[in-house]
Amino acid sequence: GVKDYRLTYYTPQYETKDTDILAAFRMTPQPGVPAEEAGAAVAAESSTGTWTTVWTDGLTSLDRYKGRCYDIEPVAGEENQYIAYVAYPLDLFEEGSVTNMLTSIVGNVFGFKALRALRLEDLRIPPAYSKTFIGPPHGIQVERDKLNKYGRPLLGCTIKPKLGLSAKNYGRAVYECLRGGLDFTKDDENVN
Repeated sequence: GVKDYRLTYYTPQYETKDTDILAAFRMTPQPGVPAEEAGAAVAAESSTGTWTTVWTDGLTSLDRYKGRCYDIEPVAGEENQYIAYVAYPLDLFEEGSVTNMLTSIVGNVFGFKALRALRLEDLRIPPAYSKTFIGPPHGIQVERDKLNKYGRPLLGCTIKPKLGLSAKNYGRAVYECLRGGLDFTKDDENVN
């Protein structure tokens, strides 16, 4: 059968930890859906929840990884709008990966039938998670030394269109950009 998320993901007694990632979602439940159910569904779907019981649930401690909707507040002056506060344990996320964190938190929660509207309003990332990002291998001085450019901003561009150029035409675009005075070019994120 279908799970009632309120039983395990709505935990108003939960006390947040300094290491939790905290999210605040503005949500508008569908008529007849209690705010607690909607908030619990957001916590579940953005962490360990599935809509039905599966046999693999017993192979791990879901409690260790689950998001918890620990508070719900009505939005002042707005009918049927609430802020759902959700805490996520660090163990749920890959270290040093903004992509993994955001995909987990907001990647699968916006299509709920139980919600008319949902928006991530705020996100608190604890120092314990921030410290997992190693940062760039070197600073701007190394880049300036490589380019032999000092005393002014560096100027670059992304080659467009992002897909579809032959290697020859891509090279031509890079050449024209550099010949025109740019310091560097980069490929688009979609190029692989």
